[in-house]
Amino acid sequence: MSASAPGKLPFAKVQGLGNDFVVVDLRPGRADREVAAAIQAPAAVRAVCDRHFGVGADGVLAVLPGGAGDVRMRVLNADGSEAEMCGNGIRCVAKVLYETDPSLRRSPLRIDTGAGLLECEIETAGDSVDSVAVQMGRPRFARGEIPMSPGGPGRAVRVPIDVGDARVHFTAVSMGNPHAVIFVEDPAADLRALAEQYGPRLEHDPSFPNRTNVEFARLRGDEIDLVVWERGCGITLACGTGACATVAAAAIEERVRPGREVTVNLPGGALFITVAPDLSGVRMRGPATTVFSAELDLARVAAL
Repeated sequence: MSASAPGKLPFAKVQGLGNDFVVVDLRPGRADREVAAAIQAPAAVRAVCDRHFGVGADGVLAVLPGGAGDVRMRVLNADGSEAEMCGNGIRCVAKVLYETDPSLRRSPLRIDTGAGLLECEIETAGDSVDSVAVQMGRPRFARGEIPMSPGGPGRAVRVPIDVGDARVHFTAVSMGNPHAVIFVEDPAADLRALAEQYGPRLEHDPSFPNRTNVEFARLRGDEIDLVVWERGCGITLACGTGACATVAAAAIEERVRPGREVTVNLPGGALFITVAPDLSGVRMRGPATTVFSAELDLARVAAL
């Protein structure tokens, strides 16, 4: 993405397994200061992400000057709130940077996030990025790190919680952002229906002071089927941090053996997740696809 005309902002619509984003490069020389500030305002984010009147997306990913990394990624949810991290989003940002900025045409790319500095290994097909493998960092299990209320160093594993007329059991994991992972034993249960029914309530449960993402998962042989209710977005076709958190939760619940790559089947397709044998890190591997590139007219966005 090159420098913009006055009042216009180049962007790329990019998706990872149907989890779609508007990626904007706000580094100096690529967007002026006023434009960079305007697009990050919650009202502008909501307007851009609106699927009827805007571009339509699960969020806006702002590329900013990096600190310790090559760049910094800011994740702005469709409702205008900010998330610490987005697994599908970081793959999309890595793809855009590799393909549009000659100075960053290398692997790995190092991207600063709210979850820390993460490395993205680029896998190409010709001149295009085919998939990205991300070292997602250490899964955090302590209640104080999620965060949860009450906090402390203890883990929240198979914790019972009442949601309306139902009782479910969740394991809490942070992948830089909070997750409540619920394993569903009933092979006939509709995971999406469960997520739609219980996800909104669990997202706002007082146990999670910063709200939480909610995963409904089921083991199927050596694979995991998963539907995620994303904090600030609702149900999405895929969630990278949710897939990582789910495999990490499965490891500490002794449902899967760490050290092996696990296929996680989401509505939009499969991600491939490996939790380190000592639980010290998680690797996520999956695709990213550019849908189209265009320019935003910020005056029109502001009027929506």
